Amino acid sequence: MSENPVYAKKDFVPDQEVKWCPGCGDYAILSSVQMAMTKIGKTKEEICFISGIGCSSRFPYYMNTYGMHTIHGRAPAFATGLKLTNPKLAVWIVTGDGDGLSIGGNHLIHLLRRNPDVNVILFNNEIYGLTKGQYSPTSRPGLVTKSSPFGAVDRPFSIASLAMGAGSTFFARTIDTDPKHMIEVFQAASEHKGTSMIEVFQNCIIFNDKVHDEITNRANRDDTTLRLEHGKPMIFGKEKNMGIRLNGHSPEVVKIGENGITEKDLIVHDEASVFLGHLLGAMERPDFPVPLGVIKKVTAPTFDDGIIDQIKMVKEKKGPGNMEKLLNSGDTWEVK
Repeated sequence: MSENPVYAKKDFVPDQEVKWCPGCGDYAILSSVQMAMTKIGKTKEEICFISGIGCSSRFPYYMNTYGMHTIHGRAPAFATGLKLTNPKLAVWIVTGDGDGLSIGGNHLIHLLRRNPDVNVILFNNEIYGLTKGQYSPTSRPGLVTKSSPFGAVDRPFSIASLAMGAGSTFFARTIDTDPKHMIEVFQAASEHKGTSMIEVFQNCIIFNDKVHDEITNRANRDDTTLRLEHGKPMIFGKEKNMGIRLNGHSPEVVKIGENGITEKDLIVHDEASVFLGHLLGAMERPDFPVPLGVIKKVTAPTFDDGIIDQIKMVKEKKGPGNMEKLLNSGDTWEVK
């Protein structure tokens, strides 16, 4: 295998027909992922996409790499096992707000806690699309759907806050209307050692159209989103004259030039700050712009390295083991 493979996007496009609704945000995410794969320095044979169930989970069919379409919500378990079996693989999990946060919520939080060296792309359209429009764990209160005909009364998850609480070592957020930004975020995730989780605001044109329009529409997004850059002050707005500063321990939106406020008063983004990770994860509309980019990136031991080192240590102490001997050890009995 080439150490530095040279690919074009078309090399990651398979011969499968893509079966998403016309206008779905998934198309833009797929295109951006295919482009990002040309930049990560891995051969196609060293990449695997794993999914559960949902519109997003058709993804492995649409990537010319290895792939596994698995069980509803259980992709993290398959991905962990695959990474332990073949540590050289670049393993990507593709999931949605239903698959990943409802039936798969338990698997997801423990994946983040354990920190195996895998990547998670979570499509968030705040609805169940494949099963035709039921409310999901991220749907907003009051949303009328087929399963909430009088309006959803659940309090939705903040995916960022959930990831921070589970100890995510890498969390980033991007939007389906900005391919360049998506590619940058996916590439940054691939370079992280540990579990990288990316939330993508994605539009379901059929069952929840324009749910993210305020922050994804090109006419609005400069004023409603905060593009984070490590080591740079938190500035946003079409005129680049708005910013975020700390007022005690709480963030607040300020205007540069008013009341003597300068860029020096603003928070400087630090991807390694756990405090800032929690603070940014809790920032939501309409009080704040929505943070985009790498929100948190810290170094921590990985689950796969720990397990592999443990197996090596035990083998050095006790030898490689004997499966036949193990199966016939301890309490055994014969069935007649």
